[in-house]
Amino acid sequence: MKKILLSICCLSGIFAAAAQDTAFRIKTAPVTGNVFVHVSYGGFKGKVYAANGLYIVTKNGIILIDTPWSEDQTRQLTDTLEQRYHKKIVACIVTHFHEDKTAGLEVLRKQGVKTYSTQQTLDLCKANDNKLAEFVFRKDTSFRIDGVTLQTYYPGEGHSKDNLVIWLPKNKVLYGGCFIKSMEATNLGNVADGNVKAWPGSVARMMARFPHPAYVIPGHDGWQGGIGAVTHTLELLK
Repeated sequence: MKKILLSICCLSGIFAAAAQDTAFRIKTAPVTGNVFVHVSYGGFKGKVYAANGLYIVTKNGIILIDTPWSEDQTRQLTDTLEQRYHKKIVACIVTHFHEDKTAGLEVLRKQGVKTYSTQQTLDLCKANDNKLAEFVFRKDTSFRIDGVTLQTYYPGEGHSKDNLVIWLPKNKVLYGGCFIKSMEATNLGNVADGNVKAWPGSVARMMARFPHPAYVIPGHDGWQGGIGAVTHTLELLK
């Protein structure tokens, strides 16, 4: 009888988790030109949070920066983009190992998308049993995909040991990911894998490399604060 009750409880937990996941609906919003934000949702310490990623529409396909927070929301995004643009995602670059950026990697791989991370991110994904990118790069890299240039930059430790930022020079969009906090943030969020002491110096290196972004996209919540999000991140770090 105890085994039966345990099985029922386990199944109930699985169904509840699945119901919560499918209740989340992906959102998108324009940034500038062919650059858009995708917004997905997930839970952390009993609360639901919004997570940002980017997608860039090219002539022949779509480039994704970070996956949505779950496999279901990743499928929602791929379906939405194909219906809207009649194009498929051709490449995805993830900016660190946490699940809010990597959860959809296996879904994308099965759809034939080329997925990329740094070697450090791959190692951390393996250590934490998170989804893995198919291809790795070991230093700051410029990707040129269907006429679009993206530059990856590792500024140093901050939110995590492996956090990258992405620079789109044509649009002057700096995707800070979880390395940069939204103007709405009242704290640093999840720093369990972070290095708060090193973070300010890493931000300074990022700004020395990309001093004049027109748009700055943080990893969570609102992204309309522009360069103010960088200043706000430094204030929170104090």
